[in-house]
Amino acid sequence: MAKTKAETTTLDRALRGTLVGIWAERLARAFWPFLSIALLLWAVLAFGVQTLLSGGWSTAFGLGALALLLAAFVWGVWRLSIPTRAQAARRLDQTLPGRPLTTLADRVAIGEDDPGTQALWAAHMARMSRLLDQARAVPGDLRLARFDRYGLRFIAATAAAVAVLFGAPARVTDLAEMAQLSGRAEAIALGPSWEAWVQPPGYTGRPSLYLNEVDRPTLQLPEGSLVTVRFYGQPGVMSVVESISDRTDPDPAAMAQDFTVESSGRLSVRGPAGRDWEITTLSDQAPRVTLAGAPARERGGLMRQDFSAQDDYAVTSGQITVALDLDEVDRRFGLATDPEPRETLEIDLPLPASGSRDEIEDAFIEDFSQHPWANLPVVLRMGVEDARGQTGQSAESHVILPGRRFFDPMAAAVIEMRRDLLWSRENGARSLQLMRAVSHRAQDAFRSTESLARFMETRDLLQASLNDGGLDAATRDNLAEALWDLAILLEEGELADARARLERAQERLDEAMRNGADPSEIQELMDEMREAMRDYMQQLAEQPRERGEPQPGGEQMEVTQDQIQELMDRIQELMEEGRMDEAAELMAQLNALLENLQVAEGQGGDGPPMPGGEAMEGLGETLRDQQDLADDTFGELQDDFRDGTPGQGQPQQGRGDEGAPQDGQGEGDTEEQPEDGGGQSDLADRQRALAEALRQQQLQPLPGEGMPEGDAALDELERAQRAMEEAAEALERGDSGEALSRQADAMEAMREGLRAMNDAATQDQREQAEGDSASETGNGDGRDPLGRARNQGGETGTEQDMLAENDVYERARDLLEELRRRSAELDRPEEELDYLRRLLDRF
Repeated sequence: MAKTKAETTTLDRALRGTLVGIWAERLARAFWPFLSIALLLWAVLAFGVQTLLSGGWSTAFGLGALALLLAAFVWGVWRLSIPTRAQAARRLDQTLPGRPLTTLADRVAIGEDDPGTQALWAAHMARMSRLLDQARAVPGDLRLARFDRYGLRFIAATAAAVAVLFGAPARVTDLAEMAQLSGRAEAIALGPSWEAWVQPPGYTGRPSLYLNEVDRPTLQLPEGSLVTVRFYGQPGVMSVVESISDRTDPDPAAMAQDFTVESSGRLSVRGPAGRDWEITTLSDQAPRVTLAGAPARERGGLMRQDFSAQDDYAVTSGQITVALDLDEVDRRFGLATDPEPRETLEIDLPLPASGSRDEIEDAFIEDFSQHPWANLPVVLRMGVEDARGQTGQSAESHVILPGRRFFDPMAAAVIEMRRDLLWSRENGARSLQLMRAVSHRAQDAFRSTESLARFMETRDLLQASLNDGGLDAATRDNLAEALWDLAILLEEGELADARARLERAQERLDEAMRNGADPSEIQELMDEMREAMRDYMQQLAEQPRERGEPQPGGEQMEVTQDQIQELMDRIQELMEEGRMDEAAELMAQLNALLENLQVAEGQGGDGPPMPGGEAMEGLGETLRDQQDLADDTFGELQDDFRDGTPGQGQPQQGRGDEGAPQDGQGEGDTEEQPEDGGGQSDLADRQRALAEALRQQQLQPLPGEGMPEGDAALDELERAQRAMEEAAEALERGDSGEALSRQADAMEAMREGLRAMNDAATQDQREQAEGDSASETGNGDGRDPLGRARNQGGETGTEQDMLAENDVYERARDLLEELRRRSAELDRPEEELDYLRRLLDRF
């Protein structure tokens, strides 16, 4: 069947393309070694290897490279097989379905004269011809992995790329370089000659100098530069005369000489083609470092010491040393004992990881709060070093080593005991005596049973160590760590309730004001109080609850968040001005406001009661009863220890003061036993009753039922009930310590459950409020066109509306940033820009 001209053109194009692909494939397989070797040699020459070889070696290198290239080329020619058009047709035919090229060359073997057979064969040929219209050139297989198993071609390509980026490709074409080296070698062999180089120190960044090509009579060289001189020919004909090094008795006629530039002077090469240079030395000054003021105490007790360092080229390292200034220490109380020797602290200075280091202005920040020298007089000194090994020292600074300060009285006392133990182990007996004194009426000194239990454990460990023959270093360090954790617990507490955290923040701020704290500490405590105040106001706004009956004749106050904020701003302003007495008076007024604080919940009067509110009040009462029971259990445990029968649960007719002396005195210092106490059997009955009450409360409607928060609350209450039952069993066995631990677990679980229920109740109220607002205003998101939340009265921007927001300050910051962004868009109308600028000027 004859093919049309279009079919022939398509087929010829496909065959030519396939043939080109076969050529590329076979050339790549035959000449990839030649190409790889050529790229490697090009990279070597681009990096200037010809300048590092002498005349003989350079000639050998050039001949070897040419021989290697020739061998690779011959190997490629021998491996190359010339492709033919028939091979291209066969490869193309194999890629087409039914192999149409082979089919078109076939003939009918049977039934050639049969019309039916002829018709079928014609249809078959027509189909094969149509397939040829789809023929496309077959690309060559350029994958060489099975021929180059070690990836040598990639190594050559990488070397060539690096040479292009970092080498000097122009050297490759300068083939006369090798001839010059060869001629130089011949000249050296024929007569005397010389060569000289100057290599400046690497840290200066200056280039090397080949003195044979320097025509200037004067040179400026960095101090420490290495001068290398080589003479060729008959010895003694040429010599070096120089006054720039500190060499002693050099041989001026030595054939190879190396010396370092130390001072300005003259360098002369005497002999045929000799030269003279006047050398001016660029001195390398020692680095300098300066302390920028006294160290400052950052948030959390971190020490910050600003400093600056300079050098001619670069500062390579630095250290700060901290040594105890014993002469300035107030040697009283635990510090009256001679301190144990401690090594001077040496800490590396922070230096820039990149960029220039000739001018450094940075800050050294470190936490020394747990070091024995924290808040004691020390001597600070900084030292820096440059690349040449020169050092610079700052002036000594006699300062107080900043560290964390504790404003809770008991936390401060614990930290002082810790400091005394670290100062000297001889203070162990004194610290134990102080702990015993604190143990007297211990429940009045500690805020929680956990902190009291930790204190007692630390006291017992110290007493056991002293009884065993003395306090060793390892035990002392363990005691110091335990006392630090205890002080943190006493200072920060475990308070989850917003009101309790607010009271705690007020107490710490008041203590800091009385003790004359630093401005940074005042600012930190003020920020903490603001955060606690914001959380407390939000809690009051989102979850109204009973806060106690007013006193007869008393007057309840209603204040806004803005009024409280203004009062706190005024307190901070007075403290910053140093007017602590006036600040203390305003703080007292703030405390009085908080005692009678009320927050209005809307204009419609009292809203519907919160679902499960009675159950939550009952759970809160159960939690308080459990706390009282835990206190009684701890008192029973102390009585057992005093009687010498720990954990046996002996009924007591009365309970003396905790931590009373054990030598017989203080028998009259007993307290009235709680009416529900009277032994561990009574405590076990009370614990059983509380567990049953908690079980009944779980059966009542609770907030968040069916929600994840509600399910989490029920899980926590069930855990609390199990812990109560285990505590009751421990009390029945007489194991007061185990009972106290289980009671702590129960209280923690109840707190978590109450938090989860509070979150669920808040979510219910928000959803209900959003639904009511949407139904009244027709706006499903409950906000006006400016993005402000609507209240039930249709008014916006009120104090009530602000208190309902999750984070008023964050919303205000967002709005201010939006105003600034829009005012910076100059393509807006001028009227709008003027309005935005007036808003920014106002706020």
